[in-house]
Amino acid sequence: MILVITPELIVLNETDTINEMFQEGLDLLHIRKPWISRKEMIEFISKIDTAFHPQLVLHTHYDLGKEYHISRFHFREIDRQEEKYKPFAEENTLSTSVHDITNYNTLDKEWEYAFISPFFPSISKKGYGLNSTIMEEIKLRNNPDVKLIALGGINQNNIHEVFEADVEGAALLGAIWESEEPLKVYKKCRNALML
Repeated sequence: MILVITPELIVLNETDTINEMFQEGLDLLHIRKPWISRKEMIEFISKIDTAFHPQLVLHTHYDLGKEYHISRFHFREIDRQEEKYKPFAEENTLSTSVHDITNYNTLDKEWEYAFISPFFPSISKKGYGLNSTIMEEIKLRNNPDVKLIALGGINQNNIHEVFEADVEGAALLGAIWESEEPLKVYKKCRNALML
């Protein structure tokens, strides 16, 4: 499974690129734009083809889910710890983030998957993840109920290593949005897995 996370700020032609990635087989798109207003979020979602709305994951403005047939919500580690996800747990698919395998191993089955980061040194956050030990920590994985999605520094040159490391998916962020040709990078990542 390949997921893409949006950049925090709006990028030129972003929703056009998103629609093209979905047409090329993108599994899920995480809309992570912590600073945009509800109105801006509505405008953003409205530019994504309605056929792909069920594959969108909201990080904020969860109330828009019903209106746009979005039932996937992501909660940050702090929001999970403060149980802010509880009102949404019944009818929706939930995901969260962890930064070590110990916290991942304690997650209950109400979470469909969790991002674990930084897998490799980050592309978008320079210097972040340089000393990451997550590749080693994954060997201590013992949670059979929650899928594990690698995040951080993943591109077409190392995505195969991610799937060799006993995870169910890869999340792309910097490799896509820091590129002049995000669609081409997405396709290279996808194609690298088919080799």
